Amino acid sequence: MAGIYIHIPFCKKACHYCNFHFSTQTKYIDAFTNSVCKEIELQKNYLAQPIDTLYFGGGTPSLLSEAAFNIIVDKINEVYPLHINVEFTVEANPDDITPILVKTWKKAGVNRLSMGIQSFQPHALEWMNRAHSASQSHQAIQIAQNEGIDNISADLIYGTPHLSEEDLLADLAILNQYQIPHLSCYALTVEEKTALHKMIETKKIAPVNSEHQSRHFEIIVDYLESVGLEHYEISNFSKPGFRSKHNSNYWKGVPYLGLGPSAHSYNLNSRQWNVANNQLYFASLEKNILPFELEALAVHTKYNEYMMVSLRCQEGFSSQYIIDHFGSSFYEHSKKIAEQMVAKKLVVKTEIGFALSKSAKFFADGIASDFFWVGSQI
Repeated sequence: MAGIYIHIPFCKKACHYCNFHFSTQTKYIDAFTNSVCKEIELQKNYLAQPIDTLYFGGGTPSLLSEAAFNIIVDKINEVYPLHINVEFTVEANPDDITPILVKTWKKAGVNRLSMGIQSFQPHALEWMNRAHSASQSHQAIQIAQNEGIDNISADLIYGTPHLSEEDLLADLAILNQYQIPHLSCYALTVEEKTALHKMIETKKIAPVNSEHQSRHFEIIVDYLESVGLEHYEISNFSKPGFRSKHNSNYWKGVPYLGLGPSAHSYNLNSRQWNVANNQLYFASLEKNILPFELEALAVHTKYNEYMMVSLRCQEGFSSQYIIDHFGSSFYEHSKKIAEQMVAKKLVVKTEIGFALSKSAKFFADGIASDFFWVGSQI
């Protein structure tokens, strides 16, 4: 099986923390639609497997008109074989969701929504420069559920300077009340070239406090586990049977095709990424040129990526997988590091290999980097 990701590079406004590729020039949506359909045709041979996940991300996919959305979906169905049980996700901002829009999506095959809630606290939304209100988030959830979409994922952002522990618990309680089956909880990160980075640099707001974020993370984990959600990946929690199949496939190393400006693709042997510029993307595809850069993946690069994503997941890494895919030298290397970390109570032994201990999960990426194989070791 394989997946398709389509990046919709448009937003109504820029959130202060966001560094994803997007434009507020929504007048170019039709040009984008034509270009991405051309890219679908040109990439028809990239994936040999049937498609079991289709994901519209962004940006803001809910800004697409009904016509534009259906044109893209029809082209996907024309070119790629979709599995009968395909997981079809659309990211949406709460202020865009209407009963008519949800009906349109369902008719096209959408069976999962990922909502950018971020918080139900008005002061938090204002601080982030979000386009929606808390009341619109409530309304969006109710509309989706009333229209028969129960597979809903909600995004939350924690660790912002103004968000108290009480605010965070209130957000979690609201989502539990709605019985949202999947949550993606992200620590606020300060990326260069964002408004947030500039405001911190000029001392208009306080810098991110890692202890504050760590405490928020503990609250999220404890609360969500207490109401029956499994912590299956560092930032993701789900009720049984509601894990994100699309993202899980990323973490398992399943091939995927990325379409649209800045989208990435992976076919087991190489990774490629499209130009992060809408006008260059349009111009290239008008000439039937795919505007991407490509990196052939060396064995140690594949190993490092496996360690990064597997240690973020509940199951951790598999010793047998390392032996089968990278060789005995990589297995001995990972085993040596893991045994050192067991002594420090950072990882625990599992039936298949090693996984992070609960207390170490907030520091997953840093710990994973200690397992990396650098070029000079070969």
